[in-house]
Amino acid sequence: MPSDLSNYLANKYLVADAKPKKKKRKQATASSGLLITDDDDGSWGQTTQGDDDAEDGPVTVIGASAEFRRAKKNNWKSLGADNATKDKDEAAAADAILASAAAESAAARAEDEEMPLVEGSPSVVKMSDGTHAGLQSAATVSAQLRRRQQEERKEFERHRKNATEEETVYRDATGRRIDISMKRAEARRAGAEAAERERLAKEALKGEVQQAEARARREQLEDAKLMPLARGADDEDMNRELKAQERWNDPMAQFISGSGGGGKESTGKGRSKRRPAYAGAAPPNRYGIKPGYRWDGVDRGTGFEAERFKALNRIKRNEGLDYAWQMDE
Repeated sequence: MPSDLSNYLANKYLVADAKPKKKKRKQATASSGLLITDDDDGSWGQTTQGDDDAEDGPVTVIGASAEFRRAKKNNWKSLGADNATKDKDEAAAADAILASAAAESAAARAEDEEMPLVEGSPSVVKMSDGTHAGLQSAATVSAQLRRRQQEERKEFERHRKNATEEETVYRDATGRRIDISMKRAEARRAGAEAAERERLAKEALKGEVQQAEARARREQLEDAKLMPLARGADDEDMNRELKAQERWNDPMAQFISGSGGGGKESTGKGRSKRRPAYAGAAPPNRYGIKPGYRWDGVDRGTGFEAERFKALNRIKRNEGLDYAWQMDE
């Protein structure tokens, strides 16, 4: 590539022109030379021959200066095959120099890594990170850091193999040693006692009926563990539970004795002594008679009982107001 580029530049831009003809240098005349003219002079660069006595005229310096001489040596260089070969030789020489420098640095690094540490030497001053103090190369510092890490790793492994873990010792405010196992057992016992006290307090808030239902529920759950998954119509336990249920709209409940009669007292013949009564709210009357158990809750009276109670209440209220007015006077 360098040779092609050199040929291209030489062909396109470095075409040598015809050698110029040498001209004979004319002798410098008395009138030619360097002119020194003031800046204020309007006739700069023009020679005045007639006015020799003018004080402000230009001063003519006879002689030639070396700065204005034309250079005879040609500084242009032609690019060609010789230059390309020379560039290749220079590149190869530069590569060889770089390779030798890299080899020297690698050798110096290996030498620094293999350099033993003189721990007991008084001239060696070590810093906190394990490296030596003073002016050192980067490879030397890296080697020292790596050796420090290896030593720490070996020390840690040796300590882990030989050391045995000790149980933590706990002490109270007075400095006496505390037995953790006993304290844990006491804490578990105290927690169990607190839970039992809380359970008993909740049970004490319940009535006997609620406690009996809770016990029955627990027994049912215990029995359900042994109960088969499929229950048919001939299951005795299921039929017994269905028969024991009380329904408010059961027309035969009043004729059934025992627990099926809603807990009512029964005679030997199976008939109950208590008559059915209306259990809902009903308007009062002067005789205190309750409606029948078949009443639908609609008051079909004339409203006389309500007006009577209003009149009685009005009379009692007026009596209280009269007494209050008399006390105010």
